[in-house]
Amino acid sequence: MLSKILSFGLLGLGGYPVVVETDISSGMPIYETVGLPGAAVRESKERVRSAIRNSEFEYPQKRITINLAPADTKKSGAIYDLPIAMGILCASGQVKPPGEDCVLLGELSLDGQLRSVAGALPMAISAKEAGVSKLFISSQNAIETSYIEGLSVYPVTSLRQIVNHFNGKVKIMPCETRAFEPSRVGIAKNDMSYIRGQNHAKRALEIAAAGGHNILFIGPPGSGKTMLARSVPSILPDLTFAESLEISKIQSVCGENVDGIATSRPFRSPHHTLSTAALTGGGHKIMPGEVSLAHGGVLFLDELAEFKRGALEALRQPLEDKEISIARANSKVVYPAGIMLIASTNPCPCGNFGSSDKQCRCTPNEIKRYLSRISGPLLDRIDLHIGMEEISYSELTGERSGETSAQVKERVNAARRIQQERYEGTDIHSNAELTNELLNDVCRLSKECERMMEKAYNTFSLSARAMTRVKKVARTVADMEGSETIEAKHLAEAIGYRAQDEKYWR
Repeated sequence: MLSKILSFGLLGLGGYPVVVETDISSGMPIYETVGLPGAAVRESKERVRSAIRNSEFEYPQKRITINLAPADTKKSGAIYDLPIAMGILCASGQVKPPGEDCVLLGELSLDGQLRSVAGALPMAISAKEAGVSKLFISSQNAIETSYIEGLSVYPVTSLRQIVNHFNGKVKIMPCETRAFEPSRVGIAKNDMSYIRGQNHAKRALEIAAAGGHNILFIGPPGSGKTMLARSVPSILPDLTFAESLEISKIQSVCGENVDGIATSRPFRSPHHTLSTAALTGGGHKIMPGEVSLAHGGVLFLDELAEFKRGALEALRQPLEDKEISIARANSKVVYPAGIMLIASTNPCPCGNFGSSDKQCRCTPNEIKRYLSRISGPLLDRIDLHIGMEEISYSELTGERSGETSAQVKERVNAARRIQQERYEGTDIHSNAELTNELLNDVCRLSKECERMMEKAYNTFSLSARAMTRVKKVARTVADMEGSETIEAKHLAEAIGYRAQDEKYWR
């Protein structure tokens, strides 16, 4: 007897339908799986056999053939355990077959319990887009998939439970569709009000958060670079549902969000010893790297000059295109990489180059070699370059002053709302993502501003890319003041954030 069970596979961040065909015929007891099964799929034979027997069902002592269609696409992972087991039970007449509008996903334990699988959310979204209305999945994955409107999610705990459901004995009730609510809880230990002095750096960080711009802090050790960067999650704009789904799909592929979907923007801070593949993504299954796991949020690279040159240069393409393409001999995957890059670095090996109080012990060649680890093309892709100075004793020991993160976040949210209205109907979420097609319309300069831009272009030897990014920063400064046009003061402030290039790199 033949049975067909609908399941789904995962390729990158997209799912594709997989039909699990099961044929049971007379002959020697043989179990064979075809359709390019990976190692985990081939091993499902033992898991399925034990799960069926331990769930008190009969395992057929006949010839069993499992075909995973389409047969020319490699299948990997343990997600097909449940549909294979159900296929065997259906083909042997022990359970009524599910309808064509049902998708089954899940890994089985030896006692027939259902375990969670990675990538449940993107597969569920693809299933809904393909017209499927019912998803049977582990109860551990049910939370993250229950946010999808129009898809009935049935939480399954065991093989016996789902068999009883389709046999009409005990029905499984679908989950209620959950409503998305962004997290509004601040990170108290990293509140902006705890940062002493450095008002110019706090202003630059606020602009970066408001427009999604990349920012580099350069200065001596102990000047507050890391503390500033770690305070940015407390001022980032609220997450929208569409952004949450994008972030959650990436986390789901890595098995990081079984407790639900993302309610706050990610903040990733990898160590400087990480490899290029860990940063960009890769591996046997082509998993997302840090640059994709930070999508929609912040990638913080502390001690930027200490990172491997190859890893830093690999950031060029994702910083420009907001996505990263990873190609291997047998497959190609594109992961999103719409990040806000925050980087910090010392200006030299001893850290005191450019300091007004401490003497630098490094030779000019040592300083040049150290700073040259950060290439010009990478610097071009960082919108704001902020020089830091040591904090005075009076600033450090005085009473805490300055705005709280909640106050700053209000202005950031107001600026983002302006951008959301401006770019409604497009794939653009912030000024940093502004395309060349819209640049001239959104960042139109007056004659006075054009003269100022020309002077800055020649004085600071800006590249065309750097000039474009200055305009985008000026647009954000104008949005923060509620101005429809970019005025001279907005452009002047944006140009000022490139002045550190002259001090350190030229």
